[in-house]
Amino acid sequence: MNETPKGAPDETLDFSDPMQRPRFAGIATFFRLPWREDFEADAPDIGVIGVPYDGGVTNRPGARHGPREVRNQSTLMRRINQATGASPFEVATAADLGDVIIQKPYELVGAHAEIEAFYNRVVGAGIRPLSCGGDHSVALPILRAVAKDRPVGLIQIDAHADTGDNYMGSRFHHGAPFKVAADEGLIDPKRCAQIGIRGSLYDRDMWKFSHESGMKVAYIEEVEDKGWKQVMAEALAFVGPGPVYVSVDIDSLDPAFAPGTGTPEAGGLTMRELQGMIRMLAGLEIVGADLVEVSPPFDQGGLTAQNGATAMFELLCVMA
Repeated sequence: MNETPKGAPDETLDFSDPMQRPRFAGIATFFRLPWREDFEADAPDIGVIGVPYDGGVTNRPGARHGPREVRNQSTLMRRINQATGASPFEVATAADLGDVIIQKPYELVGAHAEIEAFYNRVVGAGIRPLSCGGDHSVALPILRAVAKDRPVGLIQIDAHADTGDNYMGSRFHHGAPFKVAADEGLIDPKRCAQIGIRGSLYDRDMWKFSHESGMKVAYIEEVEDKGWKQVMAEALAFVGPGPVYVSVDIDSLDPAFAPGTGTPEAGGLTMRELQGMIRMLAGLEIVGADLVEVSPPFDQGGLTAQNGATAMFELLCVMA
């Protein structure tokens, strides 16, 4: 009987491949992907990017720390999606492109300009971005890059419609990116679906723009009554064919699954529902996607960051 000597290497593993090394070892990158800040020289199909910025929050801060902790939790992800059979690392090249380094973090408009410039490089290199925020205001400068040549559709899974306007002297906060994006012609409201909206309001017309511009708004009560599969099917039919951007706010989840976020709202989605909803996006022409609003200082045991990393893995699967 041949036995492997104690302490001998396991020959079934290829430790030259970071994804086969122990998940607790090495430098954390998104999904243990190669780190490639000089991405123009060897552009991957999909670039995973951190946007550590929360200068647009209206309440609890901390989302600037989101990318670092989601990176850490993403090392738990393996190669294959057991539910769908998708193996994104086999069908597309992907790399961690690092973080957007913002030199003007205290000046909102200037910070957004820096984010937009970074994503112009990404899009110019032919890379589709999968981003980790940061607060939801970062979706606007990302859209300015990925949608600069034509308006795109939007699938938004969120507790808030984020189509407000001026608030305390600015319209570039995390409660308004999609109104500004529509005003700038980056998204086509008649191809935008917002799913899971809930929570208390400042006034009855808080999301008036969403309805009047023609967006499809599925409040959480509709998700409860119809079921998430039916609501997603209707959203996909509404958005239709063509380029689409996907934006997932972690506060779409119930605080039981995502306590670490800036604006938690009771009565949200379960993690199983969110996974299923993202899986239904397979086949869309996704030009970019984001996962935003993970705030580690308010997290419990890394739960929110882990669920954020899991949602990003599901997004990576449907993008690839």
